[in-house]
Amino acid sequence: MAIDERSTGLETSADSLGHEHPDAEEYQALAEDLRAGVRGDVSFDKYAQVLYATDGSIYQAEPAGVVLPQTIEDVQHTVETAAEHGVPILPRGTGSSLGGQTVGPGCVVVDFTRYMDDIVDVDPDGQRAVVQPGVVQDHLDNHLEQYGLKFAPDPASSNRSTIVGGIGNNSTGAHSVRYGITDAYTEELDVVLADGSLIHTEEIVLDSDEWDEKVSGDDLEAQIYETTRRLVEDHEEEIEEKYPDLKRSVSGYNLQKVIYENDEGEAVINLSKLFVGAEGTLGVIVEAEVSLVTLPEETALVLYCFDDLVETMEAVPEALQFDVGAVELMDDEVFALAADSTEYAQYVEMIPEGTKAALMLEFDSELADDFHEAIAETNEYFVENGDAFHAIEAYTEEDQADIWKLRKAAIPLLMGMKGDPKPYPFIEDATVPPEELSEYVFEFEEVLEDHDTSAAYFAHAGSGTLHIRPILNLKDGEGIEKMHSITEDVTDLVLDHYGSFSGEHGDGMARTEFNPKMYGDELWQAFKELKTAFDPDWHMHPGNVVYRDGPEDIGPDSDRGVGADMRENLRYGTAYKSVEPQTTLDFEDEGGFSHLVELCNGCGTCRQTDSEVMCPTYRASQEEIQTTRGRANMLRAAISGNLDEDEIYSDRFQEEVMDLCVGCKGCKSDCPTGVDMAKLKTEVKHQYHQEEGVSLRERVFANIDTLSKLGSMTAPISNLAPKIPGARAVMEEALGISRERELPTFASESLEAWFERRGRCKVAPSDARDQVLLFPDTYTNYIYPEAGKAAIRVLEAADVFVRIPDDVAPSGRAAFSSGMLDLCRERAETNVSALREDVENGWSVVFIEPSDAVMFQDEYRDLLSGPAAEAVSDAAYGVMEYADVTGLTEVADFGEPPQSLSYHGHCNQKATNKDHHAVGALQGAGYEVDTLNTTCCGMAGSFGYHEEHYDISQAIGSLLFEEVEESPGDVVTAPGASCRSQLGDEYDEHPPHPVEKLADALN
Repeated sequence: MAIDERSTGLETSADSLGHEHPDAEEYQALAEDLRAGVRGDVSFDKYAQVLYATDGSIYQAEPAGVVLPQTIEDVQHTVETAAEHGVPILPRGTGSSLGGQTVGPGCVVVDFTRYMDDIVDVDPDGQRAVVQPGVVQDHLDNHLEQYGLKFAPDPASSNRSTIVGGIGNNSTGAHSVRYGITDAYTEELDVVLADGSLIHTEEIVLDSDEWDEKVSGDDLEAQIYETTRRLVEDHEEEIEEKYPDLKRSVSGYNLQKVIYENDEGEAVINLSKLFVGAEGTLGVIVEAEVSLVTLPEETALVLYCFDDLVETMEAVPEALQFDVGAVELMDDEVFALAADSTEYAQYVEMIPEGTKAALMLEFDSELADDFHEAIAETNEYFVENGDAFHAIEAYTEEDQADIWKLRKAAIPLLMGMKGDPKPYPFIEDATVPPEELSEYVFEFEEVLEDHDTSAAYFAHAGSGTLHIRPILNLKDGEGIEKMHSITEDVTDLVLDHYGSFSGEHGDGMARTEFNPKMYGDELWQAFKELKTAFDPDWHMHPGNVVYRDGPEDIGPDSDRGVGADMRENLRYGTAYKSVEPQTTLDFEDEGGFSHLVELCNGCGTCRQTDSEVMCPTYRASQEEIQTTRGRANMLRAAISGNLDEDEIYSDRFQEEVMDLCVGCKGCKSDCPTGVDMAKLKTEVKHQYHQEEGVSLRERVFANIDTLSKLGSMTAPISNLAPKIPGARAVMEEALGISRERELPTFASESLEAWFERRGRCKVAPSDARDQVLLFPDTYTNYIYPEAGKAAIRVLEAADVFVRIPDDVAPSGRAAFSSGMLDLCRERAETNVSALREDVENGWSVVFIEPSDAVMFQDEYRDLLSGPAAEAVSDAAYGVMEYADVTGLTEVADFGEPPQSLSYHGHCNQKATNKDHHAVGALQGAGYEVDTLNTTCCGMAGSFGYHEEHYDISQAIGSLLFEEVEESPGDVVTAPGASCRSQLGDEYDEHPPHPVEKLADALN
């Protein structure tokens, strides 16, 4: 990529980070031995190391490689083989951890999310579920809904984080006030120990026959049971004194919970409780039995707005006097960031001006008989007689979802802050008793002031856990030292207030250093002895939860896990340098190309599969490299010198990293930090073309308008050509266009020709409510004019004067998708020039095809500058958007629609928050509309025609087909030409454009 004068140079960064790990040969030998016994996938190349070097934290550490096991035997073989090679093991779920728990230098990462993701069994009567380690929490909860049950802990990342990842972390969430944390629900486990043996953990009555049998053996399991019991009994007084009395405390090992009385009053030991929160340092969990709770039938929320943060904190213990299921906090920093976010701006509109912090209370039907009465009582307490000045009540699922969405977006939203200083997570999980909160926050503010910084406040106030994130620059040595100094001061403060250093996100690389400070020398030594009993050679995720003071802890032959320093293994540190390429697109609003790449904080939202748009290729492939996070990590490695300088131009990088991004733009809105991968991809493809040239297929698709015009002029003969025997095979061989894909049929009369033959608009200009230029996009003009004709009928029915503009070029969407930005800019300039005069005279530009509308609305702003381009962009509307925002359905005369509809929205419009207009317009015309919860259709313009992409296009499409088949609508409708083609190929009948349904409903 071209580099401007601000660049520090790839060479400098490469020297500091290195291209090859010093143990590369040993790693490849290990990989060969692993492949000999693993049925799943084994990847030990540079790409795998980059992809798994980060999680949702501030840390980065390249592993040796990655294993994606299919069976428990795979896991056992992996643990045994890694031990033989002296390489540590790190189990991992989706990598959403915020403390650095799921990264480790030189480890073999065991990723369970690809294959070992089955819900093994559910016992509704016993309220138990058995899951494999890759099961995502929301997937389990969705399955349990039919039984009226759920898994109680509910972290904000539940739509992608795994149950067993939560066990390793001892996760919790907003409802810990009501339900507690994960260790209370972890009942039995199957665990692979450090020697590869498999054990099952459950309650065992001490000194029973079962206990005697467990400790009679001469194996690792017997040693573990004996050591664990001895350590708990020998340190009983210290455990009682040092472990804080809190609903949430997840630092260190759970010595305080591993031995307890069962329901019969018998003393039992359950190692399951000890593996909870152990972060994979004691063994690898391969199956888990968890207990469940009943699912409340209904809930209600009330949000109290305060003009002072400390007053909000003072209200927390008062809120706990009421029967509430959650007490959550957000501050004005969160609101400000949400207001600037494309996705979240709509949710923050409800927050009144002057709100410094808001306290959210949730009631459920198992706690309150009458929500209105319960909220009236809290309103009286907090508003009428308290310090809150406003209350926002939410009783419907939709209204509550809006508030929860705002609350759960706080973490990634904060990480989207522009510039290098960001509110980083390192002491954010400190927990104190709720009655200590106000004084704790006051003193925390003093610590921040002493360090000349500020912070954002949010999260689980009812449990005393506030996610407080100081704003620092961790690319700067001073900022790094300031982070450590703040942590020293805050951990002192937490101990003064009887708290825990972590109440949610565990120890990891961020807090392990401070565990001796929290627990004291006696328990610290007990932790290390416990670790050694489970893992004699310390090769299970060493350096987390506990660390070694020196080699003498486990023998002279290994220094594994010696020391822990939160300042090591930072993703950004003083050695980090990146290039800022000279770009064709304008990245000024994002702070530059490199800053947009670095906005990815690793939270893993792009791995969600149940809602939103992103990331369609990940949903089809389940491969980390196909997530927005994966692509961002690869790009960051390229611009920081962690990959060879020319790697970005390699066929592999282009094919595996860039080409499978379908340009849906879902990440622009769904990624809470706004990593617009579609934009990044286009720029990278453009730079690639500058170096390597443009393929024939890309030129063909970029100029599809010319070919379509020719096809329309020669139809129907042109439609027969692909049916000639062997023609499709030749096309596949010559152009890479899949022979499996149906090709469009050209119309013998274009929309422009039909409109000219028609003579004139049926609305006189003097009688018109508005004036519209209907843009003749390629698909509507030459392949499917019916949608354009329907749009004209609807517009005229609402007294809109319609004209098809002359001298316009294709929108440039096809060229943009191919990375041919010079051609795209030429077309944008032609269109702005052709339309500017009419636009300045008040005309709107309306599009049938959503991707062309968004091209004008969004991408033209990145290609062109100046008032003319801005004016044309501002005047651009999708036809359904235009119908909705202008109230067209209130003017036109509609009858009673004959059908109900299933609506599949276009991903580009979803990404720009325009898609809801189609549903609004259809409902305005009287239709019942079921909006499908779908991602990209899988066609994505030319993507679905590519021979090498056909299978993944169909895999993405299958997600759409499932939604269609489950929808109650009589007819499917979709605005995108690609979407209608994908559906048409599946169901042998192309669905109508929504504007055609509006036309059908006209009287």
